[in-house]
Amino acid sequence: MPILLDLILTFARIGCFTFGGGYAMIALIEDICVERKKWITHDDMMNVLVIAESTPGPIAVNCATFVGYKQAGVPGAILATLGLILPSFLIMLALSRFLDHFLEIAWVARAFQGIKIAVGILIADAALTMLKKTPKTPFSAAVIVGSLTVMLLSGALAVNVSSVTLILAAAAVSLAVFLLRGSRRKDGQKI
Repeated sequence: MPILLDLILTFARIGCFTFGGGYAMIALIEDICVERKKWITHDDMMNVLVIAESTPGPIAVNCATFVGYKQAGVPGAILATLGLILPSFLIMLALSRFLDHFLEIAWVARAFQGIKIAVGILIADAALTMLKKTPKTPFSAAVIVGSLTVMLLSGALAVNVSSVTLILAAAAVSLAVFLLRGSRRKDGQKI
């Protein structure tokens, strides 16, 4: 199958059968693009997740664009992105015509409750997969424990922390570590 057709069909399948947004799609994108089709490596996937998380736009769309570009340049990026977003767009367009009545149907409301649970499981699976493949260093352990602690405390204490504040704090810590590692390397020490 030509790569452009394969890209659009693969990402259309992901877009059709994944509920819950970009985070829920990560596990499926990794399974298909890294494990099955070997379009990118696991390291590429980790890098694109970091970049996609810190750039504007949905994380899954950014991942699709990266994979498409890596496989077939700009046309691949465009088709992979279209493949991912078009099914959701068309489904929502169709549902919007009678959405109020659609959500009033009891079995539909219960189905969406079940989908919420499935989305949580997909997100947890993606997080555990990334955690397993993260290098085991004291610094990475400290980042994981610190992030988990902040998340649990903010939830338990009902503190509303802006995601922008968290991103800026993470960027400041990353910059400090980068600079510290650079200065230690000049001195011949290893971190």
